[in-house]
Amino acid sequence: MSEAPSDNPLTFEQALAELEGIVQELEDGQVGLEESLARYEKGVGLIKRCYAQLRQAEQKILLLTGVDEEGRPAVQTFEHAATGESIKLDPKRRRKKADEPEIPF
Repeated sequence: MSEAPSDNPLTFEQALAELEGIVQELEDGQVGLEESLARYEKGVGLIKRCYAQLRQAEQKILLLTGVDEEGRPAVQTFEHAATGESIKLDPKRRRKKADEPEIPF
């Protein structure tokens, strides 16, 4: 019943509107258990899609580097590479003490 994200690319607004419709249907309680479960499952997929689109938009905003020669926003492409590795701090680097002044660079 639900389609893969690549089969039907929805905009954020379309996905959100569909999600709102599903929530309304579930709150009304007019659909049976099986149909409610199917709608709930589809809703979870829509939420994941919306969060992914928001993450991508946030990354584009973070990578905004200024303007080009023609005054258009210049952006870097964001290559998302999720890893299971935790970020390790350099053990040789000492921590700043509370009474030390902040050095921006």
